[in-house]
Order: sequence, then structure tokens, then C-alpha cells
Amino acid sequence: MSRPLEGKITLVTGGGGGIGRATCLVLARQGAKVLVSDISSRRGEETVALVKEAGGEGEFFKANVAHEADCQALVAAAVKSWGRLDGAFNNAGISGHIVSVADDTEENWDRTLAVDLKGVWLCMKYEIRQMLKQGGGAIVNTASTAGLVGINRMGAYAAAKHGVIGITKTAALEYARANIRVNAVCPGVIATPPILQWMEDEETKRRLLGQEPIGRAGKPEEIGNAVAWLFSEASSFVTGVAFPVDGGFTAQ
Repeated sequence: MSRPLEGKITLVTGGGGGIGRATCLVLARQGAKVLVSDISSRRGEETVALVKEAGGEGEFFKANVAHEADCQALVAAAVKSWGRLDGAFNNAGISGHIVSVADDTEENWDRTLAVDLKGVWLCMKYEIRQMLKQGGGAIVNTASTAGLVGINRMGAYAAAKHGVIGITKTAALEYARANIRVNAVCPGVIATPPILQWMEDEETKRRLLGQEPIGRAGKPEEIGNAVAWLFSEASSFVTGVAFPVDGGFTAQ
């Protein structure tokens, strides 16, 4: 099996499940060491156990990405364990409430942007500082198709994900000459536990899958494969990209 990330030091936020967990496993199988971060110790430690079962090397660090001190400590933990940070996947996020713009609440708006946008910026702040010290690295942020188009009744989420793409492109320009590449992945409908729960309702399932030209939900590991490629030397001329992994949804 090809191991294009052999010896690379990586971290994944929101690594306790879904896309984050799947990406941790993809990275480990491709040879990377993985610092798994999540707000849930139980779920994060479960991912570390799976990484080790897959023959990889991983550790867990509990962090709430909405808190600056946690983000700073997270990057420091990777460096303490392995001496550097080659790839960072800023994936932690929440969907927020499903509600129209005029009916949204300040509490939902603030919480959604704190995790989904501020959390990405705070992680990048300390990841970039470390990568500047060591001479380069790669960062991938989780945006969404909701960062590329509007999405009904999820205004705070769409605003946050549009913001993730904006800061991704800005950081890519600012640090391109420093050998730091910054990209975003934009998942479509992915078969994570919340989506699978929604699809238990047949009408919701038909609606969600009807939006996907490819005719199915994506697999979490398909996002992980995209992240791994963006971390690898195979993508060495790619930066500032909002990369849809969405079954053709945004091509419509």
C-alpha cells in the first residue's frame, strides 16, 4: 500500500467521529502520525484506539476550538510529542439550529460562528506560527457546499462556512511564499451519523439524495482521501482552493 504521508505529523480537530475520525484513519494508513482532538474525551480516545488498530501512531488531546488557549495548547502538544506539525485538518464544527434567518437567535448565531469560523481561525493562528518556525506545512479547513451556495434555514452555518473559505484564501495568499499551503474541503451530503439519522425519514432521504447528481451520499473516508491528498506532495502546487467533494452538487 502506498504511504505518501510516511513520517508526517498531523492533527485533526473534531476527530471523535464522522469525517474527522475517518480522516484520522486515512492519514494513519498513509503513514502519518495523528494527534486526534475532540471536545469529547471518550470519542477521541476511541479514534486513537482505531488508529492504533490500523497500525498507526496516534495520541489524543481534548480541546474546545472556540477557546484560544485550547488551540494554542493543541499545537504545542503535537510539537511536544513529535517535534513539528506538517499537516493540520481544522474540521471541528457544528450545524447549529435549522431555522430561517428572521427566526434565528443570537445565541445560535454566536455559538455556530464561534465553533465553525472563529475556531478555524484560532487553530490556524497557532498552526501557522509553528509552520513558519519549521519552514512550511499544509493546512486544510472543513468548509461545506454551504460555503459555496446558500442553504435554506441554516443561515448561521452558511455564513460561517463562507467565512471559512474567505480566511482560507486569505491565509493561502499571505503565506504562499513561506511554503505553507492552505486549502478547504467542501463536503456535500456525507453519510455521517447526523445525516444518517435524518435519512431515517424517507421524505428527507429522497430530498437529500435527490440533490446529489451522483445519486448517493458520500462516504466520510472520501473526504479523508481528499484531505490526505491536499497534505501530500502530490498537491504541492495547490493552495487557496475551496475543493468541493460533493458528488457534483455545486456543478448544477
